[in-house]
Amino acid sequence: MGLPREIQTARLLLRRWRPEDRLPFASLNADPVVMEHFPSTLTRQQSDTLADRIEAHFTHRGFGLWAVEIPVVTPFAGFIGLSVPAFQARFTPCVEVGWRLARAHWGMGYATEGALAVLNFGFEQLGLNEIVSFTVPENTRSRRVMEKIGMTYSPADDFDHPALVEGRPRLHVLYRMTRRNERDRNGVPTTGPNSGPTRDVHKFRNESRSNEIK
Repeated sequence: MGLPREIQTARLLLRRWRPEDRLPFASLNADPVVMEHFPSTLTRQQSDTLADRIEAHFTHRGFGLWAVEIPVVTPFAGFIGLSVPAFQARFTPCVEVGWRLARAHWGMGYATEGALAVLNFGFEQLGLNEIVSFTVPENTRSRRVMEKIGMTYSPADDFDHPALVEGRPRLHVLYRMTRRNERDRNGVPTTGPNSGPTRDVHKFRNESRSNEIK
C-alpha cells in the first residue's frame, strides 16, 4: 500500500518523526498538566521508549502517530494520528485516532484540525469502516475535540481500561465514527465511484503488546 509519509492541513504538517523531536517530546510528557489524565508523567527514558513504539508502529503498519510540525511556529508540537491498541476489549480490534500536544499549543484548534485530516486518511486511504477514540470521563478537553470532529458517544460503550492497574481510575468513555457517518458529515456519497474500498479492521490486529501505543 503506497501510503503517504506526510499529511498537510491549512496550518499543520503531520510527518514522520526525526531524532530531534525526542527532546521536546520528553518535555511535554514530563508536563503534569499535559499528562493529567494519564497514570503518570514520563521520564526521558519512558518517553524515548514510547517514541520507539510509535516508530515501530509505522514500520509494521505504514501509518501511526505523526509528529506535528506547525510551520513558522514550532518544528514539533506533539503527535496526532492513528494507532492500533494492543489491549483486548469488547470493541477491539480497532483503530484509534489520538493526539497529544504541548500545552503552549492548546486552545488553537490544532488537535481538531489534525484529527479531521487523520480521519479522512483513515477512511479514504486505509478504507477503514470505523475509527474510535477513548479517554477518561474527566478529560473534557479531549472529549470536546472528539465531539467537534463528529464522533459519537454512548454510555453503553463505557469500559474499564484493561491495561491500567487496579486502584487507578480505569473507567474510560469510548467515542466512535463510522465510514458512513464521516461521509454523511462531509456530504460524500456512501456508495458509488467515490466510495472507495473497505477494509476489515482485523487486518490491523496487533499480534503483540510490544507495539502498544497507549
